Amino acid sequence: MKKVMMIFVAGLIMMLANLNVNAQDEKDYFVGKWDILVEGTPSGDTHNALILKRGEDGNLTGTFQSEGKEPTKITRVEESANEVTVYFLASGYDVYLDMEKIDEDKMEGSMMDMFDCYATRVKEEK
Repeated sequence: MKKVMMIFVAGLIMMLANLNVNAQDEKDYFVGKWDILVEGTPSGDTHNALILKRGEDGNLTGTFQSEGKEPTKITRVEESANEVTVYFLASGYDVYLDMEKIDEDKMEGSMMDMFDCYATRVKEEK
């Protein structure tokens, strides 16, 4: 009976440890490099790079880079479990990008509630 109880307790501990690891991975969903397609801008459809990192304080930081321009530092990030909103300056204007998680490597949303955006995670080549 003691062996059965010990096996049960060990299995329970292993299951709880696995749940904890998955919860931490989920928190860092937005971290990484994203290719953002912005459709319908006055300049046409554009591809941009969004790079998000988790700072020492636990908050997201990073840069946004439009095609042919220098990277712009993100000024603020609002994050929830399935959505992220990043704020940055572009051509002297405060701009925001709202994105919602679709699957492990895709997001959809809008820029300034005017232009549809589609994001694809850029995977590092090994």
